[in-house]
Amino acid sequence: MRVLGRLSSINVRKVVWTCEEIGADFTREDWGAGFRSTHDPELLKLNPFALIPVLVDGEVVVRESNTICRYLAAKAGRHDLLPADPAGRARVEQWMDWQATDLNGSWNYAFLALVRQNPAYADPVQTAKSLAEWDKLMSLLDRHLDDGRPYVTGKDFTLADIVLGLSAHRWRSTPHDLPDLPAVAAYYDRLCQRAAFRKYGPGGGP
Repeated sequence: MRVLGRLSSINVRKVVWTCEEIGADFTREDWGAGFRSTHDPELLKLNPFALIPVLVDGEVVVRESNTICRYLAAKAGRHDLLPADPAGRARVEQWMDWQATDLNGSWNYAFLALVRQNPAYADPVQTAKSLAEWDKLMSLLDRHLDDGRPYVTGKDFTLADIVLGLSAHRWRSTPHDLPDLPAVAAYYDRLCQRAAFRKYGPGGGP
């Protein structure tokens, strides 16, 4: 099993964390910024959108990080990470989809400006707007977790916690005045008890 993508990508880290949670035997190859171009014909054959990560599992090729995570959990029969019953699965997937859409969209400008220091993202007004939206959505997550849930969907650790745990790490790692979100802080500390999160969250960069 091959995972194509640089480790500085949060989407790649979702996949390799999932691989470690299920005990998958995999190798990771550096592709993307600073490494082999995603427009290389070899990668374009696997993903015509020229994006990472890409999972190559024998004859099976899967793109889109959250889809790869679902594929891995389903293949391993890890119904603790991705429930088999439709209602339980929907509870996990709705948070995964929120992470990939609303939450990802909120941080893009601020993260590229403050962490990546991309000169194309140098407008302080847009940076402030991005941070405000990001903080607002993290406050929503805090209110959800503050209802006595140790993990996003309840008592059990799932794929939703992999994608949102890395998102929480990115939020904490981006320099700005963090609002006081005690439930998110406790959630983050809880995730830090997992070796794979320590490796790919605090140990993996912002």
